[in-house]
Amino acid sequence: MIQITDAIRRLLEVALEDGTPCLVGTATSDGSPQISPKGSLAVFDDETLSYWERSFRTSYEALSENPRVVVYYRNAARAAEMPFRGGAVRFHGIARVTTDESERERVWQLGGRAEQERDPEKKGAAVLIRIDLVEELSGTVVMKRA
Repeated sequence: MIQITDAIRRLLEVALEDGTPCLVGTATSDGSPQISPKGSLAVFDDETLSYWERSFRTSYEALSENPRVVVYYRNAARAAEMPFRGGAVRFHGIARVTTDESERERVWQLGGRAEQERDPEKKGAAVLIRIDLVEELSGTVVMKRA
């Protein structure tokens, strides 16, 4: 069962201002990998992460070919607040771009002021990631979708 905790929610909320934005890893259909920082990454609900995509570069293009992604978060300065060893966690899941207006608006709001200021006309895309697996940096599985 996937249930993103309040502790993780709080850590992700301050990741950008802490200088530790989450990294989102994607891969094309032929396996070419890409990793990009996403300052707007947030918890959308108990089993979904979200981010506002405004660059529309390689990582975004890869989503249409291969929706499998991994999100990496690490903040050594807040390791004591993490419910996982090492102050790091990886979220594996399936991403999709949503066109639903209420979901788009919610992703925009969750993305935070700094990211909103970078796209004031809301030209970006709302990406939702349904989490299937959460693991510590060691590879120890913490949560898994049944």
